[in-house]
Order: sequence, then C-alpha cells, then structure tokens
Amino acid sequence: MSFAKRLGLAVLLSCAVAPAVAQDYPTRNITMIVPFAAGGTSDVIARLAAEHMRKELGQSIINENMAGAGGSTALTRAARANPDGYTIVIGNSGTNAASYSIYKDLKYTPDDFMPVGLIAKTLPIIAVNPKVPAKTLAEFIAYAKKNPGKLNMGHAGVGSSNYLICRAFVQASGVDVQLVSYRGAAPALNDAISGQIDGVCDAAASVSGAIQGGALTGLVISSPQRLRSLPDVPTSAEAGLPNFQQQGWNGLFVPKGTPPGVIAKLNAALRSAVTNEAFEKRMDDLGSLPATREEMSPEFVKALVPIRPCRARSWTSR
Repeated sequence: MSFAKRLGLAVLLSCAVAPAVAQDYPTRNITMIVPFAAGGTSDVIARLAAEHMRKELGQSIINENMAGAGGSTALTRAARANPDGYTIVIGNSGTNAASYSIYKDLKYTPDDFMPVGLIAKTLPIIAVNPKVPAKTLAEFIAYAKKNPGKLNMGHAGVGSSNYLICRAFVQASGVDVQLVSYRGAAPALNDAISGQIDGVCDAAASVSGAIQGGALTGLVISSPQRLRSLPDVPTSAEAGLPNFQQQGWNGLFVPKGTPPGVIAKLNAALRSAVTNEAFEKRMDDLGSLPATREEMSPEFVKALVPIRPCRARSWTSR
C-alpha cells in the first residue's frame, strides 16, 4: 500500500474513532482541577457542580485543588492535560480573563482552553473581623482614611477574582489599605476570622457562613439587592458606595482539542446540574446566582474570555 493510501486510511480511521470515543464517554472518573485551596468560592461551587454532574454522566468527578499564583499554576496544568474530557477545570473572572493582563509570563493563552459553560455568578462582599473599630462601611472608610496603610485585607492571590474585588473596592472607596495575597480564599478567610488580618475581599458563597455566625462583620455587598441569606449586609448603593459594582463568575473549561461530542456531554451534564432544584437552593443559601440557560452555553462563556491577553474583560450583570 502506498504512503498516500496509508495516510488516507489513517485519516478515515481517526474520523471514525472520534465519534465513538465521544459516544462512549465517560468510561472512568473525571478530574476537575480547582485553582485554589479547598473551602473557597471556586472550590465550593466546583464540589456542588461535580456532585450533580456525576448523576448525569454516570462517573465520579474528583476535585483536585491546586493553589498558587492566583490560579495560573492550575491553569498551566489544565492546558497541558490530554484533551480527552477526563481533565476539566473550573475558572473564573480572574483566572480566565483578568490574569492575562496581570501576568506577563503565563505558560498558556485563552486559545489553550475551550469553554463548556457557565456555572454560577458570584457576588463580591467586603467583611472584617469584629475587632476592627467599624460596624458599617462608612465607619470603616472613615477609620481607614484616618489610618492610611494600617488596615490589611486578604484575597486569594494576585490575578484571582478576589483580588479584583479588592482592587475595585479600593478604587471606589479611595482608602489606603494593604492587600495581602494568599494561596486561596479559605486561608485568607481563616486568618480574618482569627484576627491575623483585618478583613477579606471575597464572594458571598464562601464568606456568608462566617458572617451569619458572627465571626466576621459584613460591610457591603456588590449586588442590586440584599441577599436573603445576609439580610443585614447592605448593597453598595445603600451603603453609600454606588461605584462598587462588580459581579464574578465561575465556568467550566477543557483543554483545546477536546472532541465536540465530549464537550456536548459535559455541557448537558452541567445544564442538568445547574437547573437542579437542590443546586439552585444551595446557590441561594450561599448568596450566588446559578447561570441562566443562555449563560450555560460555550458561546456565552467564550465572550467573557479575552481574545488577546491585553484585552481582558470583566463581566457585569445586565
């Protein structure tokens, strides 16, 4: 057989095998990479999504937490994984959008990933240790301005969505506070509760429990209305900081080259999970919003990700 015929046969076989692989998928456990330490917003949402997606896929989704460099360590691993659908990654407005304009030496580009769909939208919140001499946002801003550089706020690492919350809050309030970088939201939250730092820039999904239990004081939430789960935390408009308007997101991605049929199966499982009544209730309890049907499409998520690293965009609710 000539080389040309062998090459043609190989192409035909590869085309024939690809649909079969997608049709059989998945036949074993799937790894979901989480770019931050356990306990943070991304981790909480990832575990909830994985639990419900498992029922649709018939295989377990094992969460693998990989903290470091604002999520870029995990994204590097995900970009290099085999594009077979057995390695997926949860990303957010920091790891998969803003990081491209923050870090200049990333080992991957937006083109190295393919979106599966949006999972949830997260609501930024500013919370402080009760020992901080401020019970309201106005008192906090006044104290911070009288004591420039004295207060410190923790976040999940430069390039994370929590870092973006901190930057947006500082810009809107005009305060001079030190921003302390951690390897995830959970370590920052733990230090804020223990008093090692004064407060955190976080999302309601991971900090609401601490506020409900009195371990932290919620000062303001970037939301159009107060949350049912945090009725005493005022919106930015109510608290006198209307310019503090930001909303984050979490979505699923796979490595470039993942077969369309596999992405379609993951998207179907994601849709089944997010529209599940139990998932929606848990999102409400955590102060997060499940994605709408339109937002769960790969096309919608693709619009949130920068076309080129220098054009990172943030997403706000419409």
